[in-house]
Amino acid sequence: MARRRPRVASMPRRARGLSALALAGAFLCLVVAVLAYRLGATRGPLPEASWTPAVSASALATGVGQATPGEMVEARIVRVVDGDTIEVEIGGREYTVRYIGINTPETKAPNRPVEPYGPEASAANEALVAGKVVYLAKDVSETDRYGRLLRYVWVDGIMVNEELVRRGYARASTYPPDVKNAERFLALEREAREAGRGLWALATPEPTPSPEPAGLCPQGCLTPPPECRIKGNITADGRKIYHLPDSPYYERTKILPEADERWFCNPAEAEGAGWQAAGG
Repeated sequence: MARRRPRVASMPRRARGLSALALAGAFLCLVVAVLAYRLGATRGPLPEASWTPAVSASALATGVGQATPGEMVEARIVRVVDGDTIEVEIGGREYTVRYIGINTPETKAPNRPVEPYGPEASAANEALVAGKVVYLAKDVSETDRYGRLLRYVWVDGIMVNEELVRRGYARASTYPPDVKNAERFLALEREAREAGRGLWALATPEPTPSPEPAGLCPQGCLTPPPECRIKGNITADGRKIYHLPDSPYYERTKILPEADERWFCNPAEAEGAGWQAAGG
C-alpha cells in the first residue's frame, strides 16, 4: 500500500498577494534612494573639496565657523544692495540676505549721508557675487528684525563675509546669538587694520579743538564780552556752580550781578574763581 505524502498547507491567495506587494514596495524604495543619492551628488551644494576659505590652515583645522554641505542652500544673486546686503532667488522666490557678523559703511540708509568707503565696499561685494550662484549657511537666527535672512555667504570657495573684512571693506560686528565666527572676524579685522587695507587706510585726522575764549574774566564779569557765555550761578544753599551753553539748565539760568553772580569765558576761568561745574 503506497504511503501518502503529508499535505503541506499552501499560503492563502490573499496573503501571497500582500507579500508580493511588500516586496515590490521595498524594491521601489531602494530605487528612489539610489536616484536621490545620485541627484544630490550631481546637483547638491558646493562640494567640500572645493572649499578654500580665506583663513590660515591652523584656523581652518579648528573648524571654527565651518558649515557642512548639507547645511547650505543654493541661491542665485538677483541684486547687490550694498556692501553687506544682497537679494537672492531661492526656489523661485526672492529674499533679502544680510551678511552675518560684519558691517560695511552705509550707502543706502535713509536720512543719512553716504559714509566714507561705502561705495567701495558695495563695489567689492558686487565684484565677488554679482550674477553668480552662491551658497547660504545660517548660524542661529533665521532673520533680523527687518525680515532679512541672516546668512554666511559662500561663492567660488570663499566666505564673502570674511573676505570683505580681510580686505578692509567691512568691520567685524557680531550680535548674539549669531557668534560662530566672531573671533575669526575680529582677527581678520585686526590684520586688515594693521596692514592699512581698505577703509583702514583712510586718514583719521585728530579733531581740531575749538579755541577757548581768551581769559577776559578771571574773576567773573558783570557784563561779559560776546565770546564769554559761561554762567556763574549761586544756588539757594550758597553753592557756586557754572553752566555751559549746552547744559540742560543753561537757558533758564538768569545771572544777577547784584547777587554776586558772574559770567566767565572758559571753565578754567570759572573754576579758578571758585565755581564748580553744574552736576559735579
